[in-house]
Amino acid sequence: MAENSGHSSLSVNCARPLLENITGLQHVGLPTLDMDATLKFYGLLGFKCVGSHINEGNKCNFLRRGDLTIETYEEKAAVRAWGAIQHIALEVRNADEAFPFVKKICEENSYKMIDDHVMALPFWEKGIRYFNIQGPNCEVIEFCEIVQ
Repeated sequence: MAENSGHSSLSVNCARPLLENITGLQHVGLPTLDMDATLKFYGLLGFKCVGSHINEGNKCNFLRRGDLTIETYEEKAAVRAWGAIQHIALEVRNADEAFPFVKKICEENSYKMIDDHVMALPFWEKGIRYFNIQGPNCEVIEFCEIVQ
């Protein structure tokens, strides 16, 4: 197998701290126009609601089955079409430490930083800290820390 597949690689100085900070998939974000229908559907598939929140007046629920968590939230502009997933969230140990490494990757490779700083929401027991970037296919990647 070839060492270089033609894809750009990250410098060792940048990649190692970031890769050690990312621990896995945090959740998949799915906007909805009908929260009741969404909760019913995923409930029938065996998902359990593990967190309910209000964000800017809109309902937000976290549904879990096994290792998969779906964040579903009310959104008037929900696509309701193929490709309806709005974001993929990677779990990080520390969002503040991940931010400068991700920012450098974006700057060096012309990817878009959606957020210019780490933000917070009062989700879960002690809140979350997160930021978003845009991938090469216009996908949103969230880097999410559940504060311990």
